[in-house]
Amino acid sequence: MVDVILGLQWGDEGKGKIVDYFANDYDVIARFQGGPNAGHTLYVDGKKIVLHQIPSGIFHENKTNLIGNGVVLDPVILKKECDNVSAFGVNYKKNLFISERTHLILPTHRAIDRASELSKGIEKIGSTLKGIGPAYMDKTGRNGLRVGNLLDKSFTTEYIKLRLKHQKLLDSFNFNEDISGWEEEFFDAVEFLRGFNIVNGEYFINEKIREGQRVLAEGAQGSMLDVDFGTFPFVTSSSTISAGVCTGLGVAPQKIREVFGVSKAYCTRVGSGPFPTELNDETGELIRNTGHEFGSTTGRPRRCGWIDGVALQYACMINGVTQIIMTKADILDNLAELKVCNGYNINGEEKNIVPFQMNRVNIEPVYKTFPGWQEDITAITQYQDLPEAMKNYISYLNGYLGVPVKYISNGPGRDQIVVA
Repeated sequence: MVDVILGLQWGDEGKGKIVDYFANDYDVIARFQGGPNAGHTLYVDGKKIVLHQIPSGIFHENKTNLIGNGVVLDPVILKKECDNVSAFGVNYKKNLFISERTHLILPTHRAIDRASELSKGIEKIGSTLKGIGPAYMDKTGRNGLRVGNLLDKSFTTEYIKLRLKHQKLLDSFNFNEDISGWEEEFFDAVEFLRGFNIVNGEYFINEKIREGQRVLAEGAQGSMLDVDFGTFPFVTSSSTISAGVCTGLGVAPQKIREVFGVSKAYCTRVGSGPFPTELNDETGELIRNTGHEFGSTTGRPRRCGWIDGVALQYACMINGVTQIIMTKADILDNLAELKVCNGYNINGEEKNIVPFQMNRVNIEPVYKTFPGWQEDITAITQYQDLPEAMKNYISYLNGYLGVPVKYISNGPGRDQIVVA
């Protein structure tokens, strides 16, 4: 049996804390897509730590953590993450495993990412410059190197061949930066990675399922950044939706049970791309500062706005969401008025569907307004004790989305979650 936790917006929904919260109920926590462009923030013993590739269940003793084949892995960043995790007393060598089919991010992938983004001028995608896109391009182009290749004596030869191909592309971008330091760091991390628990991921996880173990699949980014169903071309390079669990871990669709969708009580986006409910005003700035809305991977200020019910309903549909987890509800504590987008006005016609390409149409959000609760909810532990105005806000979303909000995060702490 596999349950899924994934983002329903443009990422940064607070999935790390949610996975950490649920991890006690599972035996295996597995990342199924994305790369170090993800930043899952956790607070362990009151200390903040950001995970980029390691599953968020790593701090739970006797839990198996798997980096699945759908992930693209940067050995350098993984090595640094492992050092950070070790500082908390965690023995990652005991309970962290990597699928041998997981593709590697090479130094030249990072260089191509940088060169490509610089060449786009003002029409930038908003890449994190971690080499994610180029690594996935090599994967689909059948050129990539995988974790399993590290065990072959020919790895260095294969790397040099691929580097020469990449150099031709870099030359076409007139990219002449010296990346020798990156490569030295990379090969040092490769040696570190060779000593890891490298497994045949699909057999590994299916054996766990056959043994009756409970698996929690952890997604990165958000549904609106999905390479197929997101706001293309301003998307990530992987399948961020629940279907990506099957291809990213090697499990069959019928093995998936619950799909937990994570959404903020408002909405944010990092980087370029359409964002119908964005607030370029004092309210947007207040939400940003109160919610500390700055990218956990890049540090970039996040764009902030009201919750987008149309996009959220769409994300619930394509993921088969069974329960919604609302995060950062406490950030709205001091607002006198809240809004929910429940329609798009496109060319004078009101619609409640996500258009083919958002950036090619002019969308005017249609809002329903609610009074704010203007009360500190961070110490509340029972749903019945939440302010009536907040329960009305949640009740409306339940009806509009057709999927219940079952958990409400009312603070950054591990235990600051209210069950509806």
